[in-house]
Amino acid sequence: MDAAGYNPRTPEEVFKDFRARRAGIIKALTTDVDKFYQECDPEKENLCLYGLPNETWEVNLPAEEVPPELPEPALGINFARDGMDEKDWLSLVAVHSDAWLLAVSYYFGARFGFTKEDRKRLFAMINGLPTIYEVVTGTAKKAKDKTPKNGTKSTTKSTPKPESNPRGAKTNMPLAKDEEESEEEEGDEGGEEDEHENTLCGACGDNYASDEFWICCDACEKWFHGKCVKITPARAEHIKQYKCPGCSNKRARV
Repeated sequence: MDAAGYNPRTPEEVFKDFRARRAGIIKALTTDVDKFYQECDPEKENLCLYGLPNETWEVNLPAEEVPPELPEPALGINFARDGMDEKDWLSLVAVHSDAWLLAVSYYFGARFGFTKEDRKRLFAMINGLPTIYEVVTGTAKKAKDKTPKNGTKSTTKSTPKPESNPRGAKTNMPLAKDEEESEEEEGDEGGEEDEHENTLCGACGDNYASDEFWICCDACEKWFHGKCVKITPARAEHIKQYKCPGCSNKRARV
């Protein structure tokens, strides 16, 4: 499933590998969910979901060699597809994917003799990211939204701050320097930035950054990096109501 000979040897390289595989799996369970659903045909043999080091994913049969070169993901995810509610099934796949990513990372750590400090550093980097389960179910964002800031009730609509767009699509554009200074003078220096940082991209799961273009789905109300859903600021200006790939492809399934 993975490129032969790909062996990250430092905690930073292992974390980079972890993050790339995680991004691929998150795509499968969010923006590419329709394709993922179709590939997990219960009529096929035992299938696994693999996140790859190039931030892509694939559904495939498990490795034939015993023992395998790397730890294997959960086996037979396709068999449970039609016997569960779709959200519950995706959440179950997400949980097993989280466990698999940790197994792969610490396999590399054991193989290349990471010290106690190496392992602690690796865990700290991994723990700084929300789990796949948290991204897929939205629990990480919900937990943040329940925490009031400066005594006021927080809302999902306020994070990140959308640009006023008469056409209707909710986006955020990087603020000009004088606009940023104006906002600081109004007393929003730290709180709003902290609140923005709690927002996760619905595609890749990474945190909000003020220098990146984001757009909000009007159907599921999740925020996305423009680059993750292939929407540019110029294109967003002409979108009246934006639907993310997951909502656009969603259909009734029996």
